[in-house]
Amino acid sequence: MNKNDEVEYCNLELRFDRQHIQDLIKDLIKEGYSLYWSENETVFLISVRTGRKLVKLRFQRIKDGFKLVGDYMIRDARLSEWMEKLIGDMRGHAVVKRFRDRQIIIENILFGEVIRLVEISGYQQRVLYQKGPLLSDQELTKLFYSVEGEERIRDRRLEVDEQLGLLHKAIQGNDEELAAACKARLAELTRELNMLEW
Repeated sequence: MNKNDEVEYCNLELRFDRQHIQDLIKDLIKEGYSLYWSENETVFLISVRTGRKLVKLRFQRIKDGFKLVGDYMIRDARLSEWMEKLIGDMRGHAVVKRFRDRQIIIENILFGEVIRLVEISGYQQRVLYQKGPLLSDQELTKLFYSVEGEERIRDRRLEVDEQLGLLHKAIQGNDEELAAACKARLAELTRELNMLEW
């Protein structure tokens, strides 16, 4: 990655416990980054200074730890490498978009592994890599009727309830930033539930 490249990390699904977050802070300090962190009932926030920019990593509190939430645009090569190592080490999910000149490379990462790589140049789109064959209608149907599909639906519904509770607290406390984050996550969960329950 050269210095002018931008990398956007979207739809992150990375789960942490408190010790992991403390280790992340130590790693970032060892890498020479200037940072500070804060915590409240719902969010652990790590603010990392990269030149003139400040990247705020938001870890939302969930029942058994924390989850990294939000979309992040990073222009710092070292921090991007660190983020990608983190996604791999934590076996997380993400959509990574690399912006280079007039080209976008999109990586879909599932359980820390790239499953699809797409290049977009102007109006042209080309699949550079696709792990395994695309799921057939029969395989999709099997997934939807499997226990895994049901568990994912149940987990997402529980998260919707959590987000609604957080949104209620945010509105009562006039916390506009948290309210916006909750609304964004609720929109993502609604889309995912619509796909799972279709």
